Amino acid sequence: MKNFLEIINKDKPVLVDFFAEWCGPCKMMSPILKEVKDVLGDKVSIIKIDVDKNKALAAKYQVRGVPTLVLYKSGKQVWRQSGVVTKNDLISIINSFG
Repeated sequence: MKNFLEIINKDKPVLVDFFAEWCGPCKMMSPILKEVKDVLGDKVSIIKIDVDKNKALAAKYQVRGVPTLVLYKSGKQVWRQSGVVTKNDLISIINSFG
């Protein structure tokens, strides 16, 4: 939990992907997140949180469904969406907070 707070308190945007191994749409998000990272590089940090291995964290942040994507900037949640998000949409959203 402490590490998570340290990560999301950075100045640059941090995209958190709450996922589960058994989740089909989560598997669809993985290559999209890789492409987003390839395009944006150091402008964004992307971390993946397995909700089955991190139940307390998922509960604290009220993650009810997977995938849930949450964008943090300086420790504050600035955007959140459940379900698959396209690469171009994610890049636009991250750039708007970058």
